[in-house]
Amino acid sequence: MSITLTTWSLEQTSPSDLRPSPAPEGQDVKVVRAEVPSAEFSRFLYTAVGGDIQWTDRLSLTYPQWREIVEKPGAEIWVAYEKGTPAGYVELDPQPDGVVEIVYFGLIPAFRGRRIGGHLLSYGVERAWDLAERWPDREPTKRVWLHTCSLDGPHAMANYERRGFRLFDTKVEQVAEGENPGPWPGAHG
Repeated sequence: MSITLTTWSLEQTSPSDLRPSPAPEGQDVKVVRAEVPSAEFSRFLYTAVGGDIQWTDRLSLTYPQWREIVEKPGAEIWVAYEKGTPAGYVELDPQPDGVVEIVYFGLIPAFRGRRIGGHLLSYGVERAWDLAERWPDREPTKRVWLHTCSLDGPHAMANYERRGFRLFDTKVEQVAEGENPGPWPGAHG
């Protein structure tokens, strides 16, 4: 069975494009960079956040492939914690010519709808814009971009637009409907 998948690509071309969201009031939320590259932790975040929204593109990666992603110079993972528990993450991928892609961003289901997402996205975008300050061999960021699709959470596109991202491309295609096992097979059973 196939479904219609719409993918939207959005961008910012100046740090002044960002319209930040403050940290949620009354919650003990901190955003911390995972400075020690860990394939295991990266895979945990990926499956915990994307398991119920059909993030499957990385599930077949080998351990060396995961390590290559997290050990790439300039690649960063920023994790939101609420009271010491991982709540979500943003993964930055440095690309040539001062471009940074927000490859993955999202919250673990139990933390959605609690005003953490806007703050985490704002923080991640700020880190994309100042990436060269932490990676001296990198040229300053000139563009931050990301993509979202019709399988992502219902508030994803609105969050990106509220943070100042502008649409630059839309792609519509028919794809095979994937199984949605949750963070692990049987999690929703």
